[in-house]
Amino acid sequence: MKLGVTLPTFSDDARAVLGAAREAEQLGIDGVFSFDHLFPMGQPARPALHAYPLLGAVAAATSVIRVGTLVARIGLLPDEVVIASLESLQQAAGARLIAGLGTGDRASEPEHTAYGLPYLGVRAREESLAKAVRALSGRGIECWVGAGSARRTDRPSLTVQLAEEVGATVNYWGVSPEAVALAVADLAVPVTWGGPLPKTASAAAAALQALEKAGATWAVWGWPSSLDLVVRARRLARLGE
Repeated sequence: MKLGVTLPTFSDDARAVLGAAREAEQLGIDGVFSFDHLFPMGQPARPALHAYPLLGAVAAATSVIRVGTLVARIGLLPDEVVIASLESLQQAAGARLIAGLGTGDRASEPEHTAYGLPYLGVRAREESLAKAVRALSGRGIECWVGAGSARRTDRPSLTVQLAEEVGATVNYWGVSPEAVALAVADLAVPVTWGGPLPKTASAAAAALQALEKAGATWAVWGWPSSLDLVVRARRLARLGE
């Protein structure tokens, strides 16, 4: 199982983000990812660096670490702009790019309202997601489809069905290792996981071991306060051994 972290993009300090990406690469972390928000949820007064130009700079500042969106949100930009932005990132990052895409949910609606952006209905967002994933997969870009935090084995979401249709990876956020194991058993495509980093290395290591046992191909820690903590957790978990 590979290990990734989200970058500290809820700031106005791009240099600090680039420094974090370079440090993650030096420490042997497998990937760095950017959220796609106009401000942190529920905190409109706080800044947020935009994912696409930021990841282009990260790709230029690093050489081997994977870089990606987690997730590029449908509806913040026209579909063609989302596709073109990720295709441009492929030019910068090459095969290192992971294009995570998702439809967002009601928690994201205040961002649209604040900036006068339309908030599309679920079906329209799903159709736009399908359009983008098919276009990007057709260009050989690795795509992850965000399935959110819900996990229903009796009725897979349309986004999960799309991922299976095009062979994209399914990413779940914050679900339990047991839910990951159910998804791995149900789906014919890889399953990755993302969620907040526990406060101690031992707790994080135990979580990593459980996620690896469940069959996740990636674990991506959100908002890590310390990259050293991430490295210690991986060492304790001994991933891949």
